[in-house]
Amino acid sequence: MGFGADAVDYETAWQEQRRVHAARFADEVPDTCLLLEHPPVYTAGRRTSDDERPLDGTPVIDVDRGGKITWHGPGQLVGYPIQKLPRPVDVVAHVRRLEDALIRVCAEFGVATSRVEGRSGVWVLGDPVEQRAALGGLNLDFDPRTTDELFDPRLNGPEYAPSNAGQRREDRKLAAIGIRVAKGVTMHGFSLNVNPDNTSFDKIVPCGIRDAGVASLANELGRDITIAEVLPVAEKHLRDVLEGAELLPRAV
Repeated sequence: MGFGADAVDYETAWQEQRRVHAARFADEVPDTCLLLEHPPVYTAGRRTSDDERPLDGTPVIDVDRGGKITWHGPGQLVGYPIQKLPRPVDVVAHVRRLEDALIRVCAEFGVATSRVEGRSGVWVLGDPVEQRAALGGLNLDFDPRTTDELFDPRLNGPEYAPSNAGQRREDRKLAAIGIRVAKGVTMHGFSLNVNPDNTSFDKIVPCGIRDAGVASLANELGRDITIAEVLPVAEKHLRDVLEGAELLPRAV
């Protein structure tokens, strides 16, 4: 839909999603994936808690997808696959297909990614806990995030900031996924961090996860990389995975 100077306002893209969703439900259009870049914006899924939002009152758009709060902005490739699935819908299988496609994209650029059990999205796995450097001069056995459910990384300095998870050698999310299925047709989708300013994630608790952070292809590769480089690779793997999948109803 638009990139760079033509980045698409979130509300505009959301309205276009609704239009395509209705057309797909009526079989007026085929399965479609909208690819775009957004100007800076925070969006909150249905499960977002108040204590995960920006502390400074930065505006947040509440949306009808699953998941929690995240940030979109320049340097991030966003995709909204609008696909009709057999009923009863297997939502988990759809999420796994998106993860598969994005894992393949990252691999093509030389970045090894994986899933993390219980956490959607695509992750760069960190070092084993016992091999990580201590935080704030403390032994990891005293890392407050492991024992204090109310610990807030936003209030405790850059050593806990989500954008610095790579320096800490912790698990860090490279691509986030949040979807909605209505009338058997998917909406919303994924965001892949190509070369964004990840400090924008430091104002929130990204995806409600306090003990991990965020990553980008540029930071993991140690070089600049652009949306224009990633876009054709993402298109290829999304086509391969989504068009080639055998869509099955959820087992009941």
